Amino acid sequence: MLRRVRGIARSLAMYHGVPGRHRRMVRFYGQFLGPGDIAFDIGAHVGSRVRAWRKLGARVIAVEPQPDCLRVLRLFFGRDRGVTIVPEAVGARAGRAQLGLSTATPTVSSMSRDWIESVTTDSSFARVRWDRAVEVEVATLDDLIATHGEPAFCKIDVEGFEVDVLRGLTRPLRGLSFEYLPPAHDAALAALDLVEQLGAAAGGYEYNYSPIETMRFAGDRWLDAAELVSLLERFRPLGRSGDVYARLVRPAAAA
Repeated sequence: MLRRVRGIARSLAMYHGVPGRHRRMVRFYGQFLGPGDIAFDIGAHVGSRVRAWRKLGARVIAVEPQPDCLRVLRLFFGRDRGVTIVPEAVGARAGRAQLGLSTATPTVSSMSRDWIESVTTDSSFARVRWDRAVEVEVATLDDLIATHGEPAFCKIDVEGFEVDVLRGLTRPLRGLSFEYLPPAHDAALAALDLVEQLGAAAGGYEYNYSPIETMRFAGDRWLDAAELVSLLERFRPLGRSGDVYARLVRPAAAA
């Protein structure tokens, strides 16, 4: 129990305790969200994005399967009618699945065995242990859209399970992001390919990259897919994770 408390405390300090981060996050996501918009936070963890998006006036669907993180989300946002907390994972199909939990570092809990195996070869994960597992309910993005409406923006941060999440989506969204981790470079390219396919019938996507929690874009302009891959290749040797952002070139075409 003590290790679980320490793990959650670490996440709270990391995502809520850094001076100025909330303000930067509100400014950054103001590019994607405004009052009345719907926002999906897939892998909401302890709710740093939820907090920022509510500041922008968005209605947030916070999806999180980790029991300890759910307790934090309910404590922080359980009485906020603008936040719907969904105690599930998201994947390619509805059902049930095993979630591997890292008690000491809950930020890297994952449903992807392949991802866990790939990142454990990286020195930055040398001390990480996935020491227990829980069975969780799984929905698809299409399921969530049918229940809550189509989001103006969808953040996907699910530690290597991004491709499975995107496989459960059959329509392009106005804006979305997915995590990039250098040790899992090929998985990010697979996710990018799925996003490209989704956007093909709606005018296509353009992309940018933000190194981890900087709330700044690395590219000085929005890029096509090939240019994004070149940008990621420059960051790959640095070993720093981050998020790929995608926005429709012609948003009205998705309506």
